[in-house]
Amino acid sequence: MFDTFKNRLEITGKLSTVTALRISAGRSTEPIGADLPVIKDALEQPFIPGASFKGALRSRLESFLRGIDISLAEDPANFTSQTRNQIIKKIKEDYQDDAILTEELLKQTDLISRLFGSPWIASKFQVRDLTVVKDTWFGQYQERDGVAIDRDTETAAEKKLYDFQVVPSGTSFDLKIVVENAERWELGLLMIGLHQFEREQIPLGGGRSRGLGVVSLKIEQMQWFDTEGDAKKLLNYLQNQVTANMSNYQYGEEEIEILKQEWTQALILHLRSLIPGSSLTQTTTEEI
Repeated sequence: MFDTFKNRLEITGKLSTVTALRISAGRSTEPIGADLPVIKDALEQPFIPGASFKGALRSRLESFLRGIDISLAEDPANFTSQTRNQIIKKIKEDYQDDAILTEELLKQTDLISRLFGSPWIASKFQVRDLTVVKDTWFGQYQERDGVAIDRDTETAAEKKLYDFQVVPSGTSFDLKIVVENAERWELGLLMIGLHQFEREQIPLGGGRSRGLGVVSLKIEQMQWFDTEGDAKKLLNYLQNQVTANMSNYQYGEEEIEILKQEWTQALILHLRSLIPGSSLTQTTTEEI
């Protein structure tokens, strides 16, 4: 199946640690140092894997959609590879036309997977590994003690003392997200998820029960282009990309808020259309 370029959203910003952050690299094999070091790049600087950010974002959005209707975000554990392969095989047998095949596959795909990908549909959402902003990190890590608790005695388990590294609070990381060929309701889904990061509602990494991993997102720039089916607009966009003249596609703070509202509205309307007869369909536009 081949896709056609329709639109592109590029978001850049800063993700800052409100409390210390621990994304572990696994148990250390070094004779000296923390038992559980944080993940580092080749320059021994901390970073946040893009997969960690994407996974936390997806998980939060799945919980929201399941609260509306369980079918909107299927549990991957209930969808075995054998079942998946049977569905794909039957669809391919029944539909030979590529466009119809694509449409039928989408019908078998929950809303979350439409944006974040599934075994048979590529993700529209891409996020780079988040690299540390050097001015906010001073080359040091904090080390903290941990201990395993014996659940029978409710005291420290014998010989279970360990230490672990954390990235200090106040450290910032550069964030870059790219979304291509998304429907407007899918962009609304993304905006709701990013809003959770802006409100410090999605923690990252380990030790969250200890209060670790609270982060805050600040969106700094949003670049949006939609072909709207106009070949001339796409040609101009490609030319401007080559000449690095992208100012026409940059959105300011007020314009970003307008886009967020438009896309979120599109999501709400889409969800209402999927749940006929529910209380969602009776909500007026003014109540959003």
